[in-house]
Parts: sequence; C-alpha cells; structure tokens
Amino acid sequence: MEQEANPSLFIRFYPCQGFSRNEIDRKYTFRMLKIHRDIAGPCLAPGGSVLTIGAFDGLHRGHAALLARVRERAAALALTSAAISFEPLPRGYFSPTPLRRLSSLREKLCGFADAGMELLLLLRFDPPLVAMSAEDFVREVLIRRMGAREIWVGRDFRFGHNRAGDVDLLRAMQGEGGYVVRVLDAVSADDGERISASRVRGALAASDFAHASEMLGHPFTIGGRVVAGQRTGRGLGYPTANIRLGKRVSPIAGIFAVRVRVGDRWLPGVASLGVRPTVAKDGEPLLEVHLFDFDADLYGRRIEVEFVAKLREEEKFADLDALRAQMDRDAARARSILADSPMASGALA
Repeated sequence: MEQEANPSLFIRFYPCQGFSRNEIDRKYTFRMLKIHRDIAGPCLAPGGSVLTIGAFDGLHRGHAALLARVRERAAALALTSAAISFEPLPRGYFSPTPLRRLSSLREKLCGFADAGMELLLLLRFDPPLVAMSAEDFVREVLIRRMGAREIWVGRDFRFGHNRAGDVDLLRAMQGEGGYVVRVLDAVSADDGERISASRVRGALAASDFAHASEMLGHPFTIGGRVVAGQRTGRGLGYPTANIRLGKRVSPIAGIFAVRVRVGDRWLPGVASLGVRPTVAKDGEPLLEVHLFDFDADLYGRRIEVEFVAKLREEEKFADLDALRAQMDRDAARARSILADSPMASGALA
C-alpha cells in the first residue's frame, strides 16, 4: 500500500531545487493535489478521470489552457481532474547537454495544484518507459492506471516508443478504452506564433523578458530558500540573499534588475546568476540577490525572484575593488530601470 504523507512534510522537505530520492518515491498530497510516481498499482481514479499529458515545463499559457479545460470538464462530468507528466523531462533525457529548465519540479507541482488538478501521475522517464509502445502506454497508463474518460491534448502531441503514438492512435483506441479524445487548438502569442516552452526559452536567452512573460502568462521567476553564502557581498557593501540552483540549469545567466517577493511584498534589487568567477572557483551556479534599502535576515526563508531586465554578462574582474565599482554601476542602473518599470500585473502572488 502506498503511504500517505502529511502535507506539511511536502512543503518542508521539498526545496525548490529538487526532491530527495527517498521522498519522491512516495505519494504526497500537496494542497488538494495527489501525486503518484508508478505505473504499477490500482486505478488511481476508479470513478473516471479527465486528463492531459505533457512535459509542462514552465506551465505557459498553452499549458494553462489545457489544464483549465481539464478542470472545467472534470467538474462538469463529476470526474477527477488529472495530469500525466514526467521527470526527468523527455527532452532533457535525450539531450546531450543539460536542459535549461523554465521551472523547478517544486514550481511545476505548485502550478498543477494552482490549476486545480486533483491527481498527478509523475512518471519516471527512464529506459523502461522509453521502451514502452504507444499502445501499451494507452492500455497500461491511460486506461488501467488513470481510468481516463476524456483525454485532452494538443494537435501535435506524440508519445510512446519512437514517438509512434499520436492523436490518430488515441482515437483509434477509443473503443478499447471507453474514453473520448479532445484536441485543444494551439494558443498563440501576440506575434501570432504558437506558444511553446522552446519559444519561451528562446525569448529568455535573448533577454526579452516582456515577450517571455507574455507567453508564460506571468513574469519569469526563480524561487528558492535562502542559504548562507561566503558573505563576500556584505564585505563589498552589497549583502545578498543566496539561492542554490542544485541540478537545475537556468535558461538565463548574468546580472539583472529584479524584483523579489519577500512574504507578501515585492522589493527592488539587483541579482547575479552564475558561477561568480571573481570570487569562487567551485563553478557551482548561484543566484545572489541584493535588495535595495533592506537589511532583514532572510536565511531559511523562501523568496521569489522576478527578472525584469538584463544588465550585462557575468565577467571576471582583476580584483575586489574593480568588482565593487562595477556593482555600484549595476545597482544604479537597476534602480533606474525598476523606477521606470511598473510592477507587472501578472506577478505571482
């Protein structure tokens, strides 16, 4: 029997940068979202579910539209609202280089909960799953494990070994499974192009935060728990709140004007996201944030960092005096940018 965990344990032990291996192998309830990891086991929705399937990195506006439709249809049919996703992400599993993720696993799960999903099957994307045929995926996962009665996907959805499964296959197996396939039209950005995680990553790589926010439906942020650092910034007159990225590879790097959510307030600041070549040799990526006119202790607290504008690339300076002089210039420029940039109405609350 799978073990139920106290919801508070999920929040306490699941940091933004990822989950411990022992804990991710169990089932948790987070808000009203029940999370399972395995294909094996009894049907998770004996009364039937309305579900969608995907990687869901970043939970952009296209994802939001799918999840909203699932939630609405599940409520109308008195069925369970459900989603199937994967960790690691399929694109990252096959990529020869680390995938630059838009959201951490914790942020993704929060997004599912906020979207009103009641059930999530978070499958391990591993060799056995990669080798599973599309037909077996339908029978074993969608029908038997999830009790699918209505399946919502995008028109270009592909699944199964060698991506052999598609909308046509799902429809061909409807009679076998007793479900109905629904296809949601692509959601387009203001430029008329289909919104995708790849396009959001591209906008971020180009430092076009406005376009990225428009596709996401909210500003791009990185959240995490503040950890102790080397206190180098404090010695230079710029104390920082530090967030470790762990195994997550950020889609952006450099120096930025930012806003930081502390509790229910959004505060202006300047941030460095990178490997700190002037003061560190370990190469560990770190998000360091200096909040303007703020000196409270944030150690152990969760904060959310919204990236407003990129100031420059990260660089190595000859000495700490040169670094301090550049930090003065960065802070002045960030203050100016933030003063002229109104708070985005879509900022996460």
